[in-house]
Amino acid sequence: MESDSTKSILNDLRGRDLLFIFGSIALVFSCYLLVSRITAGIGFPLDDSWIHQIYARNLAEKGEWAFRPGVLSAGSTSPLWSALLSVGYWLGIPKFIWTFSLAGGILLILSCLCEWIVRREVPSYHPKYPWVGLIISSEWHLVWAGLSGMETLLHALLATSVLALLVVNFRNYVIIGILAGISIWARPDGLTLLGPILLVIFYSLVQDPKEWPLFGRFLIGFMTFFGLYLYFNLMVGGTPMPNTFYAKQAEYLSWRNVPIITRIGRMLLQLLAGTGLVLLPGVIYWLVTTIKRKRISYLAIILWLAGYFGLYVLRLPVYQHGRYFMPAMPGMFLLGLLGMMEFVGKPATSALQRRLKIAWISGTIAIVLAFVLLGARAYSQDVRLIETEMVASAKWVAVELPPGSLIAAHDIGALGFFDNHAIVDLAGLISPEVIPFIRDEDRLREYLNQKGVDYLIVMPGFYQELTDGLSIVYSSKESGGGVLDGRSMTVYQWEKP
Repeated sequence: MESDSTKSILNDLRGRDLLFIFGSIALVFSCYLLVSRITAGIGFPLDDSWIHQIYARNLAEKGEWAFRPGVLSAGSTSPLWSALLSVGYWLGIPKFIWTFSLAGGILLILSCLCEWIVRREVPSYHPKYPWVGLIISSEWHLVWAGLSGMETLLHALLATSVLALLVVNFRNYVIIGILAGISIWARPDGLTLLGPILLVIFYSLVQDPKEWPLFGRFLIGFMTFFGLYLYFNLMVGGTPMPNTFYAKQAEYLSWRNVPIITRIGRMLLQLLAGTGLVLLPGVIYWLVTTIKRKRISYLAIILWLAGYFGLYVLRLPVYQHGRYFMPAMPGMFLLGLLGMMEFVGKPATSALQRRLKIAWISGTIAIVLAFVLLGARAYSQDVRLIETEMVASAKWVAVELPPGSLIAAHDIGALGFFDNHAIVDLAGLISPEVIPFIRDEDRLREYLNQKGVDYLIVMPGFYQELTDGLSIVYSSKESGGGVLDGRSMTVYQWEKP
């Protein structure tokens, strides 16, 4: 079935299908936000989300790519996402309404894309309702990602779009190259898409050496946007990649000391918590089918998924529901749904096969629905943590600390959004000079003394030596804040030598 794609998604999906998927997203988003509102209020489940809001606000209001007005910096992991958020500030739309609406639109397109691919690839799948789109739009990892305020879902859409074009044997490799290049503007992880794209191109060259122009066309599209990306980062930060690219790897260097079996186990626990568990047999079934049919595009996707998950297992910790893996999850879910719909669509040859079909379908629906509620609960708890620790502390600092004070902090998102004091960033996002010694507390102390810091704001469990003996000015416990690893966000008076 590997043929040129000339149909659009909207031609294959009816308005009724779009309405069902849109309704699913609206219902699930409302459920998450309602539970969050009751539990902790409306907010973001990550402090990093506020960093994007800062860059977006300054871009819209000041015309600057800066964390602090007047100082260019490369502290945003996703220039594309921050730029899209800035449109809301420019139009005067409240930040939460614009951010969540943007995420809902992205999830709608992603869900329709997956529905379209399954309809193309599985002839027996011609449903009355868009089941694939409904499952994707309700999957709790993707909903959490959409409401996180982060670029995760945008990157997932761009990556899945590239993989979908490879599957349908789309021949315009300039466009594929452009999409791959744009994906890097969403996250540097977009570079991993070079693997499946080049594998498909080289396979085409082996089949027909006259196909060599495909590679050149791809390079034209890809290098145009990748080159602009490198130039942008060099202009605002002095390095070809954003500061986060270097800072995260330095900060989590100790993760590599964790036994590899433990790391893989944690990854699988996150991937299979929910829909992934019931779709795993579909992934295996589709893999076998793919090998039999010699579909190189699907083999390329499977290798990409393995490489993507493996890369993060090796480099970054598995936490916060596996958020670093989330951009690749739609690809895994899509393979699982392809396998599931292929199996379910075949005529049953025995009573056992009929029972398996019923059990698989009903089990998938039950898991999706159950994790809508469980996901909403997890999301609300994450929002509560950020609101009571980071946001509450930031608002206190904005009112109580003297103007002109210099603050050193590890979590700078909410602090930077709600407060205007100058900041020294211990995580290296806007203070990249700390990256070489980011976990060396003795050198950090020397650095803070050199900078003339007045206050230190951290969770003491992360910096036990740096906070030892310092006077506490404020603790988030005073505002009824939550607790992370037995510690609360604390403001210290920095003791200068």
